[in-house]
Amino acid sequence: MKKNEFNERYSLTLLYSFIVFFILLISVIVSIGLAVLLSHLGLLAFNPMDGETGFSPLIFMALVSLAVGLLLTFLTRKVPLSPINTLVDSMNKLKSGDYKTRLYFKGRIRKHPVAVEIENSFNTMAQELENTEILRSDFINNFSHEFKTPIVSIAGFAKLLRRGNLTEEQKQEYLGIIEEESLRLSAMATNVLNLSKIENQTILTDINRFNLSEQIRACVLLLEDQWMKKSLSLDLDFDEHYICANEELLKQVWINLIDNAIKFSPITGELSLGIEANEKFCTVSITNYGEDIHADKLDKIWNKFYQADESHSGNGNGIGLAIVKAIVELHHGSAEVESSQGKTTFKVTLPSAH
Repeated sequence: MKKNEFNERYSLTLLYSFIVFFILLISVIVSIGLAVLLSHLGLLAFNPMDGETGFSPLIFMALVSLAVGLLLTFLTRKVPLSPINTLVDSMNKLKSGDYKTRLYFKGRIRKHPVAVEIENSFNTMAQELENTEILRSDFINNFSHEFKTPIVSIAGFAKLLRRGNLTEEQKQEYLGIIEEESLRLSAMATNVLNLSKIENQTILTDINRFNLSEQIRACVLLLEDQWMKKSLSLDLDFDEHYICANEELLKQVWINLIDNAIKFSPITGELSLGIEANEKFCTVSITNYGEDIHADKLDKIWNKFYQADESHSGNGNGIGLAIVKAIVELHHGSAEVESSQGKTTFKVTLPSAH
């Protein structure tokens, strides 16, 4: 804790202590004043030499102090307890699932730095919970939709095949669709399991030093059929670079990013890959030239099942970039995207060594 934060919280403790002291002080003053008044009126005798009556004023003062203290506590209970009640009420609303709840203190206490700190921390937590709930809801909806689509397609064409009265050409076409949708469903399930495994992994294992440049070239060759279908020209402008990381996990990163770049590249377009490295970091950039990603969608594309361009939804399931983000963060790196003027570039920056 920083010194200024300690002083601010200490001052708030002193404030509440002063309120308690003030109540005690008023109680004592009132009891003494009342005892002196009654003594002058002869209604209360104070004789220290008299063992029977010497403690009567003290007992009287104690009872009066107790009564006055209780009365003042009752009358001023809202002053010290109001911020606490406000905080507890807001926490209860948050606990019940009302993630739109925000904490705002009332009165002069809200100007205190500690009160401001509590407000900001609570409201930030509530905002994060609200965002998480939105993501969870969107994930469930999109997950159900993405899995339902190929299942319905498979079931529909299977029914058509069972009815018969189809030409051999139609049978082959329907069987091809069923096979394609089955593979898509299998790939989707595999990606979801991979993503779940990566997200639950906190320690990076199986780290070794390998040729990053060679790995990226190998990933490009694995996707040769896809970029050949679009007649894309490739620009692999980088030297040999080595990195210490989990080789199998990073392979998933490059395959997902290159596959994504191919999908959004126009026919006879260009695909550029580059590597820049120094002693500490290594940055891989993958660029395609096609339609821009809108600025309001740049941050969302890393979310599960989110697809910036729904016209290409049949070619993917919106999990690839989420896997990329999870793997890169597991390596203590960063992933970012820039898109403007018909050029979209994904950049992945990783530590050169672990």
